[in-house]
Amino acid sequence: MDSVWILKHGGDAYKDPSKSQNQRDIITQSVISLALGIIAFLAFCFMRPRWTGLYAARKRQKDAAKPLPDLPDTFLGWLPVLYRITEEEVLTSAGLDAYVFLNFFKMATKYIAITFFFSLVIMLPIHVHDTGNYGLPNLGNSTTNSTESSQAYYARSSPLLGIYAKKVKDDTAPTDLMLWMYVFFVYFFSALALYLLVTETKKIIRIRQDYLGSQSTVTDRTIRLSGIPEELRSEELIKETIENLQIGKVESVLLCMDWSELDHLMNKRMNVLRKLEEAWTVHMGHPKHGGYRVLLQGSTPRRDTHDEESSRLLGGENEDHSHTADRPKTRIWYGFWGLQSRKIDAIDYYEEKLRKLDEQIKSSRKKVFKPTPLAFVTLDSTAAAQMAVQATMDPEPMKLLANPAPAPADVVWQNTYLPRSSRMLRAWSITLVIAILTVFWSLLLVPLAGLLSLENIRAVWPQLADALESHEISRSLIQQGLPTLLISLLSVAVPYIYYWLSTLQGMISQGEVEMSLISKNFFFTFFNLFVVFTVFGTASNARGYFDRIGDTLKDTTNYAELVQPPVFSYGFYLPQSILIFIVCIVYSVLPGSWFVLFFGLLYFIIGSFIYKYQLLYAMDHRRHSTGQAWPIICNRVVLGLIVFQVAMAGIVGLSLAIYRAVLIVPLIVFSIWFIVFYQKTYAPLMKFIAIRSLTHDPPFGAIPQGESRYESETSRGRDVDEDDETGLRYTNPSLVLPLEDVWLAKERPNHNGSTARNGEEDV
Repeated sequence: MDSVWILKHGGDAYKDPSKSQNQRDIITQSVISLALGIIAFLAFCFMRPRWTGLYAARKRQKDAAKPLPDLPDTFLGWLPVLYRITEEEVLTSAGLDAYVFLNFFKMATKYIAITFFFSLVIMLPIHVHDTGNYGLPNLGNSTTNSTESSQAYYARSSPLLGIYAKKVKDDTAPTDLMLWMYVFFVYFFSALALYLLVTETKKIIRIRQDYLGSQSTVTDRTIRLSGIPEELRSEELIKETIENLQIGKVESVLLCMDWSELDHLMNKRMNVLRKLEEAWTVHMGHPKHGGYRVLLQGSTPRRDTHDEESSRLLGGENEDHSHTADRPKTRIWYGFWGLQSRKIDAIDYYEEKLRKLDEQIKSSRKKVFKPTPLAFVTLDSTAAAQMAVQATMDPEPMKLLANPAPAPADVVWQNTYLPRSSRMLRAWSITLVIAILTVFWSLLLVPLAGLLSLENIRAVWPQLADALESHEISRSLIQQGLPTLLISLLSVAVPYIYYWLSTLQGMISQGEVEMSLISKNFFFTFFNLFVVFTVFGTASNARGYFDRIGDTLKDTTNYAELVQPPVFSYGFYLPQSILIFIVCIVYSVLPGSWFVLFFGLLYFIIGSFIYKYQLLYAMDHRRHSTGQAWPIICNRVVLGLIVFQVAMAGIVGLSLAIYRAVLIVPLIVFSIWFIVFYQKTYAPLMKFIAIRSLTHDPPFGAIPQGESRYESETSRGRDVDEDDETGLRYTNPSLVLPLEDVWLAKERPNHNGSTARNGEEDV
């Protein structure tokens, strides 16, 4: 905020770097980014055909990805094949969530391409004609020297302050044409964004209704019934109550019980089992055969033509490394306050603990647990389930509330027996913690924003400022590279913290955690990387800001390869892309907008290829949240539009064009109304299935009359999703999972006649 004070008082706080310094910043940043990007791309193209087990893991391991075309092993031949994969194939293989995610990139590409065209063809010539400024530092008719005033420097640095300063200086005040251009394009770009949102929403709703309407899977026919009164907490009474509503027959009911004791025992058993496996591994060694390590997971690795690839990945040789070491020891503590200890045989100790836990689990499974007010009710048809979730079942508030059920494998069973009051307390507490953490991160980023200004460095460390002035490349690296690096590390770490906090909120399904994570991470990125840097980082102009944020977020390939979770998490990747889109919207009319939009267009074009490859070939992901991320995307984009409109109204108002600024106010009101309208009209169709969309299942392989091949293919793709559901029924795994023993590798002959442990055996 020092810039505002300086503008008002007209003092010269420091000497601005020369134009060569500003240009060197751009060159240094561009060279580093370009070099890293090219190296990463070439390395990927080189390693992809050699290590397909790593770069095409989903294609090799998931049946849903089998219909996808095989990518050529040539260096760049995979690009056109990936581009030609249709939306139908994306739906069939990856489901609605992946389709919605990639569709957002397509919509953003359309919007930015159109705005970039008008920015380059109309706005840039007007800016150049009226101001001689091309939107880049030190290009055009204006001159810059080392003694330039702070007022002029900040005018160049901040778009808002720049226009205000130009108004103060009559000779460079914005012309009427420029001000009317701002007002016109605020309306035009806002209308374009809302049009694309509505158009894409209608398209996704139609596809979603067709995609889900013909299904009759266990998940589609099941409702999650909460708020069950005590007098109805039995499976027989629940079944009778639902059937008395005459919406359909009940196939099965699972009344959730207080399984906390059993779940605790199963968790203890898993920990002991892992320690026992570790002890056996130490004793028996880590056998290798054909170059890969045998994992003690109970499943035999498949030997195929890719063994050579695994050998290169793991660096092993085609020889047996089995050995037998002394039996490992473990230390146990006993006596008064556990102050005494001794070492005993680890294998015997953990085997005995495992045996005792098995007895406790078997005994616990026979107990009658306390019922909870939550149940999963499976009906005889999808239509019955949809009527149940879209209707009010009980005249009393908070009683018999029906919601769509998550897939059985998606249920977080330890949260099903949490009291409603506990879940609400957790939800509000975690929300408060997230808000506090967000402010805490901003306290870290505010001084970080100061690193972008050389005079702030001089105030803290004059010697460093002098050294940076004499070494231009070092100055560019410190001012441009260091903030980027620190923000990158923070933006990578925070989503994992927020994910952990989201799991503590007591949500019933992993899908709800995923949607919550999208909102939390967007809140962090928007508030810290956008609001904080806009308010406090006035020494960086719009182009420089976008460069830094782009460098922070554009390395999606490296981010996915280095820190990817086992499952593609939309909550990790989507918020950052939404922020980039909002940045493009906010700066779409300002001077230099063509430069920002150009890099934004590159981001979404390249990102669509990267994420398409990851979702279809490389990474696994959940496929049963049915596109619930799209309403979140729309709400955040409209929020960005409102920020854009408020900013432009302020910029025009600071130019003393009050009448023109007032003309933008109705657009702000309309955008707020649009959010309310969207939530009432479009959002319900993204949550429920319309009754008219429900159809009867056709004979296997047949396409019903009036249905396209597109609809039939996507329906079959959804059926594949049921293969991952545990037993196709709702039940706590702790009640039915077999109590397996530890798995070890067994001996088998190899091609040299020797033996290698490559299978499994029970201990």
